[in-house]
Amino acid sequence: MYLKRNIEEKIKNLNESFPVVLITGPRQVGKTTVLKQLAEKNRRYVTLDDFRERQLAKEDPKSFLLKYKPPVIIDEVQYAPELFSYIKMHVDENKEYGGFWLTGSQAFHMMKNVSDSLAGRVGILNMFGLSNSEINKSENILYEPDFEMLMHRIKTIKKMNMFEVYERIFMGCKPELYANDKLDRDVFYASYINTYISRDIRDLTQVADEDSFFKFLTVVAARTSKELNYKEMSNEIGISEPTIKKWISVLVSSGIVFLLQPYHNNRIKRAIKTPRVYFMDTGLCAYLTKWNSPEVLESGAMSGAFFETWVVSELIKNYYNLGKVPPFYYYRDKDGKEIDLIIEQNGTLYPIEIKKSSMPKRDSIKHFSVLKKTNMKIGNGSVICLIDDLLPINEKNWYVPAWLI
Repeated sequence: MYLKRNIEEKIKNLNESFPVVLITGPRQVGKTTVLKQLAEKNRRYVTLDDFRERQLAKEDPKSFLLKYKPPVIIDEVQYAPELFSYIKMHVDENKEYGGFWLTGSQAFHMMKNVSDSLAGRVGILNMFGLSNSEINKSENILYEPDFEMLMHRIKTIKKMNMFEVYERIFMGCKPELYANDKLDRDVFYASYINTYISRDIRDLTQVADEDSFFKFLTVVAARTSKELNYKEMSNEIGISEPTIKKWISVLVSSGIVFLLQPYHNNRIKRAIKTPRVYFMDTGLCAYLTKWNSPEVLESGAMSGAFFETWVVSELIKNYYNLGKVPPFYYYRDKDGKEIDLIIEQNGTLYPIEIKKSSMPKRDSIKHFSVLKKTNMKIGNGSVICLIDDLLPINEKNWYVPAWLI
């Protein structure tokens, strides 16, 4: 079963504007599947996971491109960066749009090769796992605290109760889990981690101690929605802080986690400047932290952290699926004032609080006023929660159901 992906329209747009389209993102999020779904019948397909094809691409890229003439999909192109200069020569000679569709799971090394070789010739999209709107087959609309738009949207979307939300959080966002209802979730994630460590991470960082890296993954998962503390993690795992920082950068570049940067400017002197880490797949995060059912997860100590992680990851996917880089920040200062998420758009700050509650207290927005110190325009605010309808808190702030984003 194929679930229509919200990123499809952006892929079509780039195909008409660039000679090369590159889709990056973690493994198993559907990059190849969506390209095959959109491909015309004469577009060939090759994966560089195949050692023989990879060897040809690396050792004789010219012959490889003669064998696989455009239109073509080249999967896992990061394994043969030697191809990029030859693709450049081809597109410069032929001046055709959309001939090369590329996918890559590791942005870490690949982006430099792409920017050096294909600047101005490639349209790049970041793709993640299924969004809630894709699973529910609802329209993807850019999330902004526009309450008239949200009032219209709520009429078209199936409501979700708390248990349904936590089922979604527990299952995660990998398309294969939704396409095949006989697939065992735990077996899938165990295989995913083994593949990720044995192939991608070894290629990226030459990890010598896979057990330490797995422990590191688990420690990061236990800190989802929290500020990074390299020293604390170093002490817990028994590896150096520089190694922790290097491995975090690998998780970021390969789309496993997202670092939410703190908001600060010259007018806010006491703001914390440490990023927060969020897993992009709550199912993977729940597997690593050993929660074995949605019910146990919902009632457990990390329940709020997982709800916040799910909301933030859904908003990130919402923006990337529309070809936009998420303009997201959080705020916390040394006085304990905190705002879970800030969207910065067109010189305006939109504050968001995230609460695992069906009716958060009205004082959930009490720290929004700290943004007045920034001298920026303050837009509508929202409290994203488990309420079952849109409700106003006051003229500028509303309660927003989490499933509505």
